[in-house]
Amino acid sequence: MTINTNSSISQIMNKYQGSYTKNETTNVEETPQIFFCYNLKKLWENSMQKEQFLEAMNFRHACKVFDENKKIKSEDLDFILEVGRLSPSSFGMEPWKFLVVQNQDLKEKLRPFCWNQPQITTCSDLVVILSKIDDLKPQNEYVGKMFSRRNLSQENYEKYLNLYANHLSHTMSSDENILAWGARQCYIAMGNMMTAAATIGIDSCPIEGFEKGKIEEILNIDRRKYQLAVIVPFGYRINPQSIKFRLSIDEVVEYL
Repeated sequence: MTINTNSSISQIMNKYQGSYTKNETTNVEETPQIFFCYNLKKLWENSMQKEQFLEAMNFRHACKVFDENKKIKSEDLDFILEVGRLSPSSFGMEPWKFLVVQNQDLKEKLRPFCWNQPQITTCSDLVVILSKIDDLKPQNEYVGKMFSRRNLSQENYEKYLNLYANHLSHTMSSDENILAWGARQCYIAMGNMMTAAATIGIDSCPIEGFEKGKIEEILNIDRRKYQLAVIVPFGYRINPQSIKFRLSIDEVVEYL
């Protein structure tokens, strides 16, 4: 059953014209019937938003080969990167850096060290996500700067610093542990970016299959400051989407 809510509202407003009050929140001139239809319209819009989001999630898949002739518009790429920037991170440290590789020669250099996967060279834009290393150490001024954005009192500021240092004492005991922690935050950003891309019809593929040291060497990354977390190419599919296999909701969700 399909309800044209805009038509319903218009019909009721015409029928009851001259007998209404204005809702200060919605700015709609309403009778009880109009108020009902306004809420019905909002419910319908919410339902459509959910449906559209699930369509994007079903659209998203690990695209193995991209159409080399189709490039992502700059405004669409900016949207995807902005979603990554706005992603949540532990303690609000934002430990990521996004390197956007668009140079085809550089992609060709990277591909042999990414298990020779065609996504690397066929994509429109290759996003290499790095995790901060030194900046995340408690004594680094970057940590203090990130906490100081919250306009904390000196007492609470010091509490946050101590909590950060104590809670992450094991994590901060080595660069390897810092990368493991930072990379988990980077994956949140990557997931959001892939979902955002899917909502506007852009494909992606998360890539962990790479020789980390070689990639960092080619990109001239100072491993004291940053280390490679994950790679994600973006572009447009050239082949039909493969069947998506997922466990049932009952197999992955348990209510306690």
